[in-house]
Amino acid sequence: MNNDGNASQPRAGGQTARTGVWFVGARGSVATTAVAGCAALTAGLHPPTGMVTETPPFAGTGLPSLSSLVFGGHDTAHCPLPKRAEHLTDAGVLPHGLASAVHAELQAADDEIRPGGPLPGDTRGDEELISDFAADLLSFRTRNALARTVVVNVSSTEPLPAPEAVRLPPSSLYAAAALRAGCPYVNFTPSTGLRTPALTDAAAAGGLPHAGRDGKTGQTLLRSVLAPMFVQRALDVRAWSGANLLGGGDGAALADPAAAAAKNVGKERVLTETLGHTPQGEVHIDDVPALGDWKTAWDHVAFEGFLGSRMILQTIWQGCDSALAAPLVLDLARLVARAHEAGLSGPLPELGFYFKDPDEGPSGLSEQFTALLSFADRLRGAR
Repeated sequence: MNNDGNASQPRAGGQTARTGVWFVGARGSVATTAVAGCAALTAGLHPPTGMVTETPPFAGTGLPSLSSLVFGGHDTAHCPLPKRAEHLTDAGVLPHGLASAVHAELQAADDEIRPGGPLPGDTRGDEELISDFAADLLSFRTRNALARTVVVNVSSTEPLPAPEAVRLPPSSLYAAAALRAGCPYVNFTPSTGLRTPALTDAAAAGGLPHAGRDGKTGQTLLRSVLAPMFVQRALDVRAWSGANLLGGGDGAALADPAAAAAKNVGKERVLTETLGHTPQGEVHIDDVPALGDWKTAWDHVAFEGFLGSRMILQTIWQGCDSALAAPLVLDLARLVARAHEAGLSGPLPELGFYFKDPDEGPSGLSEQFTALLSFADRLRGAR
């Protein structure tokens, strides 16, 4: 099912260069769905629905093929990927029969997962943790003869660090390890990652492409479409309120008010930047364990029209976060790997299409998609 125009470049000896995808949170729902999905697409079991990089505008851009991707990662969880895939099947996330059909690929990825941290009682300081994580990345690259490895953070949302914190948050430890190991980096979560003064100089000096933050899969995706509509039609948005009901690991993590506040930064940013002001209203996130990986997002928009006429728009988005996120994660890994091959470095604002809180660039989805297509042309020209 791969687009032949995106095939990896051959190495000496006629072998296809392989690209590593190293997940932080490698045994979570998103990573498991991405690994299983990649195997399913490679085997021709399912079409690449939801993968933008498998559409015609990305033909000939030199992206690594799905069959060339090798998966590994860090996690503090212990449930093996084949068993995790079975759980996701029971939850209705993965289709029946897929976990057994791609068992070998799931097991191969699970064999490449290393312990994350810091765990409770871990006596290692930040420097030792970064060195250990970087060593895992270098070993992964050497062991699998990889041309490059992209580190993708898909772990649970962590609270924003306190201003007086003396230690880096876990997401920043992994980001620092990526820099040290010479790996491009993608932050698909709202967690800090590279966005800390402690890593600013290292990120600038590393000469590596990176992208983030917080993948845009549902409610904010819809906001990035609707907010420009109000502006373009000269309608005055007075208030924009929302609610999220979700379960699973994300729901449990976001039950922490500090983690929920970190998540809402990106949701608020798209409205403020697009509308030119911050409307009244908040987003409330409720953990409902019974929902598992399924999420319901509700928005209530109060706006004024001609002669002050007051009107309301309400939307309901119901979806599976893992199934929405996994194709985007595969897209980003391929795009950032190709950017690295092309010699690009620093933040990639052209990938803002995928994020709630991107590295600069426009906030409206249409403008972001135009920038993404221009980026595809840039990669095509770099061959």
